[in-house]
Amino acid sequence: MKTLVLAAALLVPGVANAQALQCAIPRNLPTPRPDLPSASQPKRVLPIGSYTLAITWAPEYCRSNAGERSARFQCGGGNRFGFTLHGLWPDGVGAEWPQYCTATPIVPRKVIRDTICATPSPQLIQHEWAKHGTCMGTTPAAYFRTATRLYGRLRYPDMDALSRRPLTADGFARAMAAANPGLPATSIRVTATKQGWLDELWLCLDKAYRYERCRPNSGGLASNAALKIWRGRR
Repeated sequence: MKTLVLAAALLVPGVANAQALQCAIPRNLPTPRPDLPSASQPKRVLPIGSYTLAITWAPEYCRSNAGERSARFQCGGGNRFGFTLHGLWPDGVGAEWPQYCTATPIVPRKVIRDTICATPSPQLIQHEWAKHGTCMGTTPAAYFRTATRLYGRLRYPDMDALSRRPLTADGFARAMAAANPGLPATSIRVTATKQGWLDELWLCLDKAYRYERCRPNSGGLASNAALKIWRGRR
């Protein structure tokens, strides 16, 4: 099986475990299933007030989900990821947000291949477009270009060093802000598993995709919450 290997393309001095440390794309990626609204996740067509860029800490994700079929590409073989792109989410003006705005076919195969080293799951790519991208008045290709551009400009603190010392959610947000001039710590929400391990970062954006202060009660850990970082393979 032929593969395209992208290795350590974003690893630079002082930045540990950036995006894809190694991403081998097989010739035949799985075709995702349709992702549809449901009773618990209904269609909601609402005005967009802001955006959230969500990125996932892959070592923790793979520790918890490596046995799942949808995680094989990300967590199996020789692939290695640091932070991955979960998605670009339109937020609402009020408490609810738009989702599943229009029916959609399967994301084109080329778009999946172009996105897979940022969002390493064809099914998650389909989900993000169906649930979020369809509310943004754009195409799959343009939606993922915007999301991967925002994700690709991020840089990261030394995750290995941070994993070895006491840390709080605010301490991590400040370390992330220090690695990214122009990204205030107040634009970063940190989420964790029930056991306190780093799960995701949610970056708050205005309608022009500029960083803005996160809204009160918008989720994430309290600033003084203890945080642990699972590093996996060292």
